[in-house]
Amino acid sequence: MARIKGVDIPNNKRIEIALTYIYGIGRSLSNRILKDANVDPNKKAGDLSNEELVLIRNEVNKYPTEGDLRREVNMNIKTKMEINSYQGTRHKKGLPVRGQRTNRNARTRKGKGKTIANKKK
Repeated sequence: MARIKGVDIPNNKRIEIALTYIYGIGRSLSNRILKDANVDPNKKAGDLSNEELVLIRNEVNKYPTEGDLRREVNMNIKTKMEINSYQGTRHKKGLPVRGQRTNRNARTRKGKGKTIANKKK
């Protein structure tokens, strides 16, 4: 099992899909990395040679991924919370940040529903 940026890449999947297991790499970036490294995207991850893995690792290191990207995203959120922007206050309250309505849904952000006594009249 190959390791790239500290993430185990599954051997039984195509390398194009296997690279998306790394935080910050999606399908389009995966294809760009493989194109720049001159590696066939249809090849299974377990069938890659050591030279191809080294080429892929070098290409992946050019982009912010895993720990660096997570740290950057968290710092951006903390900055918004500190300057009391609209998005920052939504983060603090645990509500949806990107303009979704909350009177009916938003259970992922708000959590389990709270029962209110004598609500129905």
